[in-house]
Amino acid sequence: MKLIACLLLAPILASAQCAIEGHVELPKTKSAPVMTKRYEIVTKGGVLSTNPPVAVVYLEGNFAKPASLPVKQVVQKDFLFHPSLLAVQTGTKVEFPNQDDAYHNVFSFSPAKRFDLGRYRPEDKPVPSQLLDKPGMITLRCDIHEHMRGIILVLDTPHFVISDPEGNFKLKDLPAGSYKLKAWISSRTTLEKPVTLTKGSTTKVQLP
Repeated sequence: MKLIACLLLAPILASAQCAIEGHVELPKTKSAPVMTKRYEIVTKGGVLSTNPPVAVVYLEGNFAKPASLPVKQVVQKDFLFHPSLLAVQTGTKVEFPNQDDAYHNVFSFSPAKRFDLGRYRPEDKPVPSQLLDKPGMITLRCDIHEHMRGIILVLDTPHFVISDPEGNFKLKDLPAGSYKLKAWISSRTTLEKPVTLTKGSTTKVQLP
């Protein structure tokens, strides 16, 4: 009987969830959009962003924190960070495996997390990692390879997504309520808009 009740209740709970879909106005770029998920972190006038531009869209509110979070990775391969832009929830452990046949030395001077992993090769174990326990933007660099750049956005919310290169996004499985919807575009620009979500509905949003 309990199994039958759960099966009957599941569609009701699913229909009670909310969604947000919309579009973020991204900076213009001269290069054609890259359809693969490979982006380059660029610095212009001290501002860090991705090329081609994308947005990290997230819902800001008072959400319950999970008992545990999955481990994420930023891989060093072909002397680049993969992914170059990673969004995680506060409290996530991130590993930094080296897949190049060379030493790397990943470090960050960012206030959200300062660390220096030291020099290590692919065979060195355990894989260096960091627990990201404070929200904010973390800029990744390599002490050996100056061109390498990466960004980790640590967000105090479980609800986030990276837009496509055209600025389109969709957030699903959201609780009803009033929140702030934010879109990180660069180290200097984060757009925001208040949203009110009702049960079982999809809210359309344009940013800005």
